Amino acid sequence: MRAAVIFAAFAAPPACAISTTMFNTRIKIKDVLATEPAEQQVTVMGWVRTFRNNQFVALNDGSTNQNLQVVLTLGEFPDDLLRRITTSASLKVSGTLVPSLGKGQQVELKAVTVDILGESDPEKYPLQPKKHSLEFLREKAHLRFRTNTFGSVFRIRHSLAFAVHQFFHNKGFLYLHTPIITASDAEGAGETFHVSTLPAGNPPRNEDGSINYAEDFFGRATNLTVSGQLEGELGATAFGEIYTFGPTFRAENSNTARHLAEFWMIEPEMAFCDLEDNANLAEEFIQYLIRFVMENNADDLEFLRTRLLDEEKMKPQAERSDLDLVQKLQFVVDNKFERITYTEAIDILLQSSHYKKKKFQYDVKWGIDMQSEHERYLVERHFKKPVIVTGYPKEIKAFYMRQNEDGKTVAAMDILAPGIGEIVGGSQREERLDRLETRMGEMGIPTEELWWYLDTRRFGTVPHAGFGLGFERMVQFVTGMGNIRDVIAFPRTPKNAEF
Repeated sequence: MRAAVIFAAFAAPPACAISTTMFNTRIKIKDVLATEPAEQQVTVMGWVRTFRNNQFVALNDGSTNQNLQVVLTLGEFPDDLLRRITTSASLKVSGTLVPSLGKGQQVELKAVTVDILGESDPEKYPLQPKKHSLEFLREKAHLRFRTNTFGSVFRIRHSLAFAVHQFFHNKGFLYLHTPIITASDAEGAGETFHVSTLPAGNPPRNEDGSINYAEDFFGRATNLTVSGQLEGELGATAFGEIYTFGPTFRAENSNTARHLAEFWMIEPEMAFCDLEDNANLAEEFIQYLIRFVMENNADDLEFLRTRLLDEEKMKPQAERSDLDLVQKLQFVVDNKFERITYTEAIDILLQSSHYKKKKFQYDVKWGIDMQSEHERYLVERHFKKPVIVTGYPKEIKAFYMRQNEDGKTVAAMDILAPGIGEIVGGSQREERLDRLETRMGEMGIPTEELWWYLDTRRFGTVPHAGFGLGFERMVQFVTGMGNIRDVIAFPRTPKNAEF
């Protein structure tokens, strides 16, 4: 049954007159389309998608991909106004909501007044009403939101962000804002963006030639955060359960469809929690996010599903997916994730026909950091569903991960998703001070700089765990978009900081 929307009536002004109706009377097109037409007087505002026969305007305001058809009765509007109704011009239209006689729409708006709020030169506007490639649209990122594809992607991104906060709030987690400027490199990889007010060309130097950061703004070397985890652990050892959700930065020179220099991370940290608790929460979290979008963005998912099916038709039959986008999401929601150890994963890869026929670009052996091709083989070819891999070699993981009793592995976990590979990385944290200090020494991480972090192990240490979920990769998975640059508003990548 259609949702009922109440509209305020107003006296119809003369045709083409400049309406004095206030902007707060505007009704969103999404709500108009969900209304039973009964000669209501309504005001809508939006941008012109198309204008046909000097009579039919397809108007869109971003609340939905569906356009509202506005009908301009022939002879009632002057030619000079009609000439200004061009693609992407913005309009304010007041009129009568009536049943539509056209196909594919239930209602249309019979215009009484039309005000042009902003003109758009059709000769210069770069997004004409035709299909554009995603590569072209990345060059027009300031306008690509106006297309159906990106309208759907960013409405879904919004829903996912809202669901993140709702999930953790309902579970009693505290939302902690960890610093964007920090003196620590949580991963120990050194791929950071430095923050400094010192003159770039001629910074003050010490006697040995190194930069003298004592004269810098913070009095020491600082960088943009790569993770809020270490600070998050401080919160978890006081509040029990916290989560962070904010921007992170990696100065990694990777021009791939999976990497960004600036991206958003969700990082829960939980005291009194082990690796299994961690994996259970991550699985529940992912399923919750997907379920929320399926319940609240059905129209957008259906548009993206159809778009992907059209793309699939261009691929050889062997490369086409067994499930469409909505079926894939439903499958993830309805089924438990597969759980295997890293050792089992390597064995599966070594026994695969893919490996035996030398189809992997990168070698497979115990101790490697699995590449995306290995991860995707496990989830797309072997198990055909998300996989949680645990027990990674300690040599390829960070210093803070709890060491297993075998002396070779750590209590780490990655969740691998179809089409993407790793979507979640986490671990049980090393709560034993002596083990943690020894591991930091082995990896060359100075304990004196992380004295505050080690204090959590000195004063009431507890078993605790956490994980990080790359938000853009989650948006990719839910929308089916193939390139991570298409799920963030203004992507930051090597040699690209436009807009």
